[in-house]
Amino acid sequence: MRDIIRDASVDADRHLGILEVWYPDESEWDTTAFDEMKEWELEQIRAEGENYSRDEWFRNTPYFRYFRKFKKTYPVMMQVESFLLKGRPFPEGKYNNAVAFLTELKTGCLLGSHDADMIEGDLIIYIETEKTPFPGIHGDAHSYPGDFTCRDDGSVVVSMIAGADERTCLTDNSRHVLYFAFGTPGMAAETLERHLDQVLQYIKVLAPAAKTQLHLY
Repeated sequence: MRDIIRDASVDADRHLGILEVWYPDESEWDTTAFDEMKEWELEQIRAEGENYSRDEWFRNTPYFRYFRKFKKTYPVMMQVESFLLKGRPFPEGKYNNAVAFLTELKTGCLLGSHDADMIEGDLIIYIETEKTPFPGIHGDAHSYPGDFTCRDDGSVVVSMIAGADERTCLTDNSRHVLYFAFGTPGMAAETLERHLDQVLQYIKVLAPAAKTQLHLY
């Protein structure tokens, strides 16, 4: 990745936060401390969601409304409901992705996790004007006109609605990582900063020696 560029198509009230992280070697990770902290956090989420109501938790949130505009279901809501209502376990492995997944469960925000070293050339943040096909993390995908999207010299990297691509998704070996926090129209940049600060707190438990830099666009 060379640079991150905000295209002129993005209105002034649309923001994207990116937490750039350089992880140390995995031998320096404290997975035991992270697992202990994760279990404590999950217990808190279970306790808060004991009387879970979709109306109270999500229906009036900007993310819910944004996805509904595209006739889509907000994926973080489905993750939370799978965890709280269906008892699905927290995904094991990929600690560098777990910090984002845990933040989504705790805050209800929408995050993305990408391997910066797999991004080709500049990363362009723009508002899509057409359906652009790309290899998604779950198979063939396409972007959506009007959606907040990022692309590089190769293809679409991530779309708020369609999700992440396959090429830049995290692996166990990813050490230079970008965590994206997506804003809906009118959402303050400070809100995205708070979400990414939660990611940062988890990272510092997992890998205290990790170096980080926050970008707000």
